[in-house]
Amino acid sequence: MITTANRLKTVEEYYFSRKLKEVNQLLSEGKPIINMGIGSPDLKPHASVIEAIQVALLEPNAHMYQSYQGLPDLRKGFCDYYANNFNVSIDSTSEILPLMGSKEGIMHIAMAFLNEGDAVLVPNPGYPTYQSVCNLVGAKTLLYDLKEENLWYPDFDALEKQDLSHVKLMWVCYPHMPTGAQASLELFEKLIAFGKKHHILIVNDNPYSAILNDNPLSILQVEGAKDIAIELNSLSKTYNMAGWRVGMVIGNAINIASILKVKSNMDSGMFFGIQKGAIEALKLGKDWFDSLNSEYRNRRELIFLLCDKLGVAVNRNQVGMFVWAKLPNEYSSEIFIDQLLYEKSLFVTPGTIFGSQGEGYIRFSLCVTEEKIKEAIHRI
Repeated sequence: MITTANRLKTVEEYYFSRKLKEVNQLLSEGKPIINMGIGSPDLKPHASVIEAIQVALLEPNAHMYQSYQGLPDLRKGFCDYYANNFNVSIDSTSEILPLMGSKEGIMHIAMAFLNEGDAVLVPNPGYPTYQSVCNLVGAKTLLYDLKEENLWYPDFDALEKQDLSHVKLMWVCYPHMPTGAQASLELFEKLIAFGKKHHILIVNDNPYSAILNDNPLSILQVEGAKDIAIELNSLSKTYNMAGWRVGMVIGNAINIASILKVKSNMDSGMFFGIQKGAIEALKLGKDWFDSLNSEYRNRRELIFLLCDKLGVAVNRNQVGMFVWAKLPNEYSSEIFIDQLLYEKSLFVTPGTIFGSQGEGYIRFSLCVTEEKIKEAIHRI
């Protein structure tokens, strides 16, 4: 056997990759599993998006290598989206880079900015990939706790008491995944000030701002944010294009050029047809979002009812495509979800996969039909 790289000792197989094997085994045994764990949109992209990729297949250059920086119209579409939704001005030639999903961008950013031994502030709870990429590049993870009593915001007083001299980057994610907490402009202003004070690159992961959110915000709305901040975004949730793998990273020209150095050595450009579909998606306006959020709102109300039946508490002001629920004090997250899985054939996500601060919580996905949610309620 060939010995694997030491870096593989720092990470584990992604939770959903492991757990879905167990779920699929139960399905193969005839168990009627309802999967409420995965945030993979079950709704379709708009018909115009499907048509755009179909038409694109017949264009002469459709199957050639594409630009590492994406089609000019795609970059312009992203810029228009930010101008229309956040009133943020972006230079389409130098301040934006299309990605094959924002998850790719997380790794590219880590590779572009982190040296072995650099320290990184990672939210707890938070998206597990932030910590994984730090481990893979040899950076040191410094978890910062987010707590419900503090609205799932960073505790800046606690952060200031730490040794920040080796911290180079801070991951944030608002609207927050998994808790659904929405940022305020004041929070973003504090994050930008904190980054500038300590010379820390602030990276906000922002794929949920359009889902069940009446006040979408971008960290780039803060004056001078591009000096110290980068933002990731994605079409996966906003336009039901998760499997297409289309995202973006936005920042100043120097930071984007640095990320491009990594990306251009990792892939050979996004498929032409997918770019054409994404361009069409970005043209969609208020009617699209109203329809999408109407469907998710109905599902969320049913999930709230399911939570009531389960005896778990929810904050009904959370946003995004998940419902974050608090268990009674005596319950462990992983024990609770396994009981649901094996006794009721319902799969939900334990809060512990997002960090120790997720203990005592579970997460429901809204990517489930109303009929299945009603069936889940019936089972309880």
